[in-house]
Order: sequence, then structure tokens, then C-alpha cells
Amino acid sequence: MIKNLVRIGVGVLITLLALLVLWHFRIVVSYGLISLMLAASIKPLFTRLVGKKLFTRILWIIFYILVLVGLLFVVFLVVRASATELSILAQNASVRDNWRLPEWMSVSFRKTILIWLPSPSVLFQNIIGPDGALVLPALLGIAQNIGGMVTAGAVILILSVYWSTSQAHFERLWLSLLPSNQRKRARDIWQTVEFEIGAYIRGQGSYSLLVGFCLGLGFWIIGSPSPNFLGLIGALASLVPFIGGVLIFIPIIIIGLLTSVEISIITGIFTIIVLVVIQIWIKPKLFDRRWDSPILNVILMIALADTFGILGIIVAPPISAICLILWNRLVIHRVSEGAATDLSDLKERLAAITQTIDAMEEPHPPLITSSMERLSNLVAAAEPVLRREDAD
Repeated sequence: MIKNLVRIGVGVLITLLALLVLWHFRIVVSYGLISLMLAASIKPLFTRLVGKKLFTRILWIIFYILVLVGLLFVVFLVVRASATELSILAQNASVRDNWRLPEWMSVSFRKTILIWLPSPSVLFQNIIGPDGALVLPALLGIAQNIGGMVTAGAVILILSVYWSTSQAHFERLWLSLLPSNQRKRARDIWQTVEFEIGAYIRGQGSYSLLVGFCLGLGFWIIGSPSPNFLGLIGALASLVPFIGGVLIFIPIIIIGLLTSVEISIITGIFTIIVLVVIQIWIKPKLFDRRWDSPILNVILMIALADTFGILGIIVAPPISAICLILWNRLVIHRVSEGAATDLSDLKERLAAITQTIDAMEEPHPPLITSSMERLSNLVAAAEPVLRREDAD
């Protein structure tokens, strides 16, 4: 009894110590996890090169590099155009004394809004501070954030490439730390997690690019004054689960109140149509809802947002999928195997009882005969279900 208590206490202390160490090195751990997710997302691109000739592999690698460089160049152009559009909006807001409200609103309601809502110039002045005192610290903060993001991105990219090239070595290393009878299950769990996380990241990235492209192109056709900026906001907001669609409408409303209410209404309707069409017909083909749990997603979003901010909200769904996979493989699947073992033992006992009853010289009572038939039917009905769960 005392040995068991000591063993449990030591296990709890080791777990708490491990969690404390992980918390102190959470930045390093987060970089490592993100690099693993990135490596899992690009793994199919290099898996298809296995078995091909050297010249074919070189051509595919050159194609991948050209696509990546082209995508980065397009992102650079969009960001630069968005910065220009944002600068023009700031200049317009600094000299505008009234918001543009639709004419169909009642006069009293418009006056109420104008009374409670400060004018664009006053709001802009409060943001930048007196004589622009808050501009320089904000620019320094943005520069530091951009520098930190570039550094983090470079570290994550290097780690992901290193992991992709040395994946087999690392898998053999950490699997060798486990008992031999558990290595197959651990390898299956790891491969399932890697495949699902890679598929999620590819689907989420495709979804974000599709939303940004459709919104930016549509806003440009409609005649919005900031199509690149709104398209970029739409692509970034679509990465945020649940509330991403709401975040897209905030800049649309603000720009509409500064420029044209009619264009704002048209762009809002167009945004709703695009999001609904993509959500209903395209997004289900990009995502596998088998490991989706809205309740667990919300819980993890609240917990991770407090620590990692917007990044925690973005990575909450893949972490939720990992938790569900581990629960399914380590708990539910293990229960199924235990049930299958009990079923095999029950079949052996049922066969022994049947053999004993058949050896009886006296006629079998109807109760015993019907009971044995029911037991046989129950065992026969349970066997395919448990075998199917084991296969899953």
C-alpha cells in the first residue's frame, strides 16, 4: 500500500516538474511543434518524389521552389498595396469631421449616432496621440514584431526542413525508448497524428488563400477603395476559428463609414455570399470532420488565447484533433481490444458448456436450450462489431 502511494506521488511530482519545465521553455516548445506541423503539411510533396528518377526529382523541386517564390512575391505585392491603401484611409480619416451614414436612416437615429460616435478626425487624433506622440512607439513595436516574426519564421522553416530530412532517424530514436510490444501502436498513433495535422494545415491554408483571393478580386470589381487591404484581412481572419467571419466585417463597416455606404453594403453582401458558398460547397472537401470537436476547440481556444494570444486561437483546432486521436487510440481502441479478449474467452467457455450439455444423457430442458441459443446469438452479433472497431 505504502509502495503504491509512493509510486503515485513520485509520478505526480515528475509530471508537475515536466509541465513546469515545458512552461518555462514554452517558446522553444511552440517553435518545435509548429515546425513539426509544417513538416507534416509539406511531407506529401516530397513523398511523391520517392522512386522517381533523379532528373524528375530535380524538376519537381525546381517547380516547388518557383511556386513558393511566386507565392511570396504575390504576398509581398499585396502587403505593399495594403499599406498604401491603409495610408490613404488614415489621411482621409484625419481630415473628415463626419461619418457617412445611409440616407434611409431616420434623422433622429443619425443624430444619436453622431453624438455618441466621435468623428473620424477626433478618433484618429486620439489613436496617434497629441502631435503624433504615439506614432513612433507604435512603429517601433510593429518593427520589433515584424523582426520577431521573421526570425521565428526562419527558425521554424529550418527546423521543419531538418525534421523532414531526418524524420526516419528521429522516429527510430524515440521509438527505441519504448518497450518493444508498444512500438507498433506508438508508430501507428504518430503516423495518424502526422497525417491528420498535415491535412488540416493544408486545408486551412488553401481555405485562407481562396477566401482572400475571392474577396480581393470581388472588391476590386465592385470598386472598393481598399480591395487589397480587405482581401488580406479576409485571408488572415479566415485562419481564426469560429469568429473569423465576424472579424472580416469590421474593416468593411469602418471603410464604408469613411468612404461610401453603398459600396460598403454591396461588399458586405458579397462577403456573405462568398463565405457561405465556400463554407457549404468547398470547405467540407478541404477538411476531415472526423476529428472535429467544437466544445473541445472552444475550451482550448480560451486556454491558449490567454497564453499565446491570436496564435493560440489558430493552433487550437489541430491540438484538439491530436487530443481526440490520442483518446481514440489509447483509450477507446484499448477498450475494444480488451473487449475482444473477453469475447474470445467467452466463446471458449460457451463451447465448453455446449460440449458438457451435449454429453448429458438426459433430454435437455427447454430453458437451457433457449438460453444457449440466445448466448450464441449475442456472441455472434457482438463479434463483427468489435472486429470492425479493432480495424478502425
